[in-house]
This record gives sequence, C-alpha cells and structure tokens, in this order.
Amino acid sequence: MSVPPLLVLGNANVDLVMGEVDGWPAVGTEIVVERSEMRAGGSAGNTALALTGLGVPHLFVASTGNDPNGGWLRERFDAACCHWIVDDCDTTLTVGIVHKGGDRAFFTTPGHLQTARLSDLRARIPAAPAGPAFAIVSGGFLMPEIEAGTSDLLGELQEKGWRTAIDPGWPPSGWTAEKRSLMQAWLARADIALLNDEEAMGVTGLVAPHAAFDRLAGDLAPGCLLVVKQGVAGARAAADGRRFAVAAPRVEVVDTVGAGDTFNAAFLAALARGTDVAQALRAGVECASRAISTFPRRYT
Repeated sequence: MSVPPLLVLGNANVDLVMGEVDGWPAVGTEIVVERSEMRAGGSAGNTALALTGLGVPHLFVASTGNDPNGGWLRERFDAACCHWIVDDCDTTLTVGIVHKGGDRAFFTTPGHLQTARLSDLRARIPAAPAGPAFAIVSGGFLMPEIEAGTSDLLGELQEKGWRTAIDPGWPPSGWTAEKRSLMQAWLARADIALLNDEEAMGVTGLVAPHAAFDRLAGDLAPGCLLVVKQGVAGARAAADGRRFAVAAPRVEVVDTVGAGDTFNAAFLAALARGTDVAQALRAGVECASRAISTFPRRYT
C-alpha cells in the first residue's frame, strides 16, 4: 500500500462524554444529565476519525491497552489506516463533562498513555510520499516518554520528508516554566503549530489572546506557520509576515469535545491538496463547526 500524504501520531483513548451541566454540583450530591456518549477519542484519535469521516487517506499510529476497552477502541477506527501498538495495561479513559454553552472539563486516567514508547512510534514512521505530505504529533503532554522525545521525533519526521505539525494539548500540571520552555522548543522545531487561544496564552504567559498570538507570530521562523483556533470566533494564522483570519458560522452546539482536533484534520487535508492557508483555515473551521453541532457527529 502506498504511503498516504497525512500521518497522525499520538494519543487515542476511550471518551465518555456527558452533559450538560450548569455549574458543578455540590460534593456528595447526584444530578441527572440528559445525554451521554461513549466514543473513541484522544487528540490524535479525533483527528484520525475526522480524516476517515472526510474520506481522506491517512496513516494513524497509536497505542492502546490490551483490556476490553482497548479492543473496543481499536474497532472504532478504520483498520486499513491504522498501525496499532498494544501494551499490557489498561486503556486510558477520559470523562468529558460538557457545560452549558459547550465548554467542557476532562478527567483522564493514566492507563496506556503513561507507558507509550517513543521507539514504537519511530519504528513505524515511513518515508513521506512525493508531493505535499504532513505529519501531526498530538497529545504529547499526556505521554511522558513521547513528551520527552518530541523534539527528536519532529526531527526524524523532517528527515523522512514530512512537514511537521504539533498540537500537544494542555499540560495536566499546568503551564509551569518547564512546560513553557519545552513547548517553545517544539514550536521552534515544528513547521506548523496548531494551538487554541488558551494554549497560546499559557505558553506565552500573556493574558490577552491577541497579544499571545502576536508574540508567537513574531517568533516564527521563515517558512513556518502558526494557527490559533478561537472557538466561536473562528481561527487565525500567521506565516512569513502575513496574517489570515476566518470567522466561524453560527451553529447550535451539541458539544465541543475534539473540535480543535477535527479542525486539524480538515486544515491539514486541505494543505495536502495544495490549497492556500486561507482556504485551509476555512476548511478547518467549517468542518469543526459541523462536527460540534451534529449528533451523531458528521464531518461533511
């Protein structure tokens, strides 16, 4: 089988999404929520699922545990697009609580993500095909060994001909000085940075989204691309001194879990087709907006 132009590396886990809640209940009480859904998730997993939903050829490399949840999780993906690593442990589970308005909070067990090995990913990296080809590394902050080796991983991907994108998510320990330094090193190494407003403010230490975007855009190396996802406001990007922005359509939100990962899929798929940054931003925003406003989710 020929190598597809999109490579997804990172975390897949089981998501249990529940909601809506209007504020947190008091400790020791119980409330009833209207909706729950058990589905495949994880930052990289959501991107792979969106690519499948879009009908875009890709290769997804990730791990699961060898428990029943791991088997269930692997079956949710297109087997023809996956290289699975099965570890002798429980599969990571994330509970996502959706609040009114679509915001959410996550509770994640350690599980297999704590044992994910950098060597397993590196051993499965193919040479990039001819033409535009993009590899995204997602969810690194949840995988200690991957986190420690992300700079090396990005370098190896580039040596094999891939343009690299990174979306490591939110560090569970918060934006400490160590995490900021690590993230800044990744941004300096990757070709494309895919962040949201909160992450951009976290890594820069600034409290205004526009100021954080300007700071990161000012640090971009030639040929690199910064994308900041803004939720209901859409998305913006910077590259080679140029700025781009796309507004989001108004939709009735079901839940926003995985919205940014879905954006990543459609955005990179558009770039792989040879579209320009503005068109790719629009593709990402439209796909994410459709996903968060449909149940079951639709991408097209």
